[in-house]
Amino acid sequence: MPTVEVGEVADGDFLLDVREDDEWQAGHAEGALHIPISEFVARYGELTEAAPQDGRVHVICRSGGRSAQVTMYLVQQGIDAVNVDGGMQFWQALGRPVVTDEGRPGAVL
Repeated sequence: MPTVEVGEVADGDFLLDVREDDEWQAGHAEGALHIPISEFVARYGELTEAAPQDGRVHVICRSGGRSAQVTMYLVQQGIDAVNVDGGMQFWQALGRPVVTDEGRPGAVL
C-alpha cells in the first residue's frame, strides 16, 4: 500500500481526514477535508469534487488503520492516494498544527 511519513506531507498537499466527528471536532490539520470512514462510500462524491484532478490524496486518521482501508479503496478506484503513516498522533507529536473548527489549538483524541 502506498504510504508516506507525516514529515513528507507538505503544506498545501491535499489531506483527507477519515476520523469520526468527535475526533475531528477535538482537533484536525488545518485545511483537511473531513469525511468520516463510516460515511465515506455515501459521501465519496465530495472527495472527487474537492480533490485535485492530477494530485495526490493524503489519507489520515488517528494512527493509520482506518486511513489504510480508505487508501486501498481509493487506489482501486484509480486515484493517486497514500496512507499517512502514524496518522494524527504522529502529526501532533511532530509539532504539526492541530486546530479546531474555530481555529483554536486542538488535540488529537
